[in-house]
Order: sequence, then structure tokens, then C-alpha cells
Amino acid sequence: MTVHNRPYRRLLLPLVLVCSCWLAVATPVFGQTIRLAMISEGTNAWPLYVAQEEGFFTREGLHVEITLTRSSARQLEGLKQGAFEIGIQQSDHIVRAVEGGSDLFIFMAQAHAPELTLVGAPDVASIEGLRGRSVAVDGTRTGYALLLRKLLADHGLKEGDYTFRELGGSQERFDALQGGQAAASWLNPPFDRRLLANGFRRLATTGESFPGYPGQIAGARRSWARANEGHLAAFIRALDAAYAWLQDPKNRGEAMRILPARLNLDARAASDALEQFAKRPRPEIDADGVQQVADLFWEAEGLAPPKGEPAKYMDLSYLRKARQ
Repeated sequence: MTVHNRPYRRLLLPLVLVCSCWLAVATPVFGQTIRLAMISEGTNAWPLYVAQEEGFFTREGLHVEITLTRSSARQLEGLKQGAFEIGIQQSDHIVRAVEGGSDLFIFMAQAHAPELTLVGAPDVASIEGLRGRSVAVDGTRTGYALLLRKLLADHGLKEGDYTFRELGGSQERFDALQGGQAAASWLNPPFDRRLLANGFRRLATTGESFPGYPGQIAGARRSWARANEGHLAAFIRALDAAYAWLQDPKNRGEAMRILPARLNLDARAASDALEQFAKRPRPEIDADGVQQVADLFWEAEGLAPPKGEPAKYMDLSYLRKARQ
């Protein structure tokens, strides 16, 4: 509309300026980049894939860059040095880093503890059969290698009776077993199922041997979290929304498209994984779980007391604020 009367134009101009200023203030700036590190891919990362592809990160004003490090040591070092803002790993990585002087901390659970299978080569009939053999691990003294060391000890195998080979993530360990470079390894779906279907042996599972052990967590530097509380809260909300989306039956078709495309997973395995997400609540981490991890770390490293309290490694205040 053209306004020809000068007095009306004088009245309209301030109104336009006011509206323009309001729009500039009220319109959020999208695209805050958060660099996230993962050691390897798996069904537990499904909510992350959903948050990316369904736009939950974008709606929270975030651009999340996911890097696969394929090494827990490389991932942890990058997180400590500031190459990544957030890392997805096992709790003991944080415990180890903090005891080494880092300001890393756990701010939420990212996944339920996976049902890892200790897969053995076709000629390994039992855990005792690993005596004198090589076992593939991500890191020799981190993550599920700590559980594996304890499991082997419980079956009479002490250090020196076997060799840990540090090979990296699930794909690398799968390749090592398939190629005969290792006789056993913890593997998550779908890698374990592929080998079991081809004559490899199921020696144990984490669920049977270590019930109650926490799953993967999300960690960050305390200094970064204090300076970016809003961005951290936005990340938490996006993951929560992605988890809820996965549990909604109406999204089943799209969910079944997302995961196989990322993991080269067959439809049956994807369906089984989705059933697990549908019937379980959001994963949580608590002081008891972190204490269990600290206890195992102290035992594996032969450290002298006192042990650190869970609050030394975990701060759930950001999680609570994000969910208010």
C-alpha cells in the first residue's frame, strides 16, 4: 500500500523501525557448530542419526559435526585438547582423563549398555581357549577392555596368558577376526551377528557377565560447558527429542530407512534394534553406575585409595536444567 499523506508517513516510519528491531532480536541465529566425536558406529548411535536427519539439532540452533575417530585414545585426546566439544564414549574414559588432570565430565547417558558379544574364532570353544591367543580391543586399558580383562581373569587367564591387540572400532575388530588376526573380541550388533552366522563362537555377553554396568555417555570439558550452557542444553533437548521420535510407532518406516543406510544393516536386525528402543526408557546415568566404573578402573590400574567420588567425574545439573 502506498501512503501519500506525509503525516501518515511520519507516523508509519517509527512503527516500521520498531518492527524491524523486534524481528532482529526475536529471530534466532541458527548454526552454532558443535564438533562431536564417536569411536565407532552402531545401533546405539541411532538417536544421533535421527537428530541429524530429522532436523532436531537444526531446530535447536545447532550444526553438529560427527567425526568417527576409530580409536578411543585419539578421541579422548581430541576432546581434552579442544578438537571436539562433545565426545561419546564409555565412562571409564572420563574417569581416566580426570585422574590424569583433565576437566572432562559426564553430563548425560547417551545409550543403554549394549549387549556386546564376546565373539571367538571358529576354533575357540570357550573363554579358556583364548590362552596364548590374540584378542582384539579398542584400547588395551580403556572401555570394555577393562571388563574383558576381568572376565578373562575370572576364567583363570591372567595377563601374559593372552595378548591384547589395539585395533580400533567395531569395524576394525570385525575385520581382524574375519581375517584371522585376532581370536576374539567384544562386538556390538550387527557385527557380532554377521560373524556368528559364519561359524564364529559366542563365548559370553556383557549382559550376562556384567549386569548393571552403564552404557555409553556424553562428555565434555567443564570449561566449555560453563561458557556454552545454552548450547549444551540445546544438544540435550535435541537428543531427547530424537529418542522420543524413535519410540513413536508412526515414525517406524522412516526410522527403518535411517539406520540401515548408515550401518549397512539388514531389515531384520534393524527391526530388532528398533524394538529395543521402543520398549526402553531414555538411558540414564547415576552415581551408583559411575562408582561401579571407578571401582573397576581402580582395580584394573592397581591404584591406591582413596577413590574419587562420582561427583568428581559427573555433573547432571545441565541435564536437569535442559529438561525443566
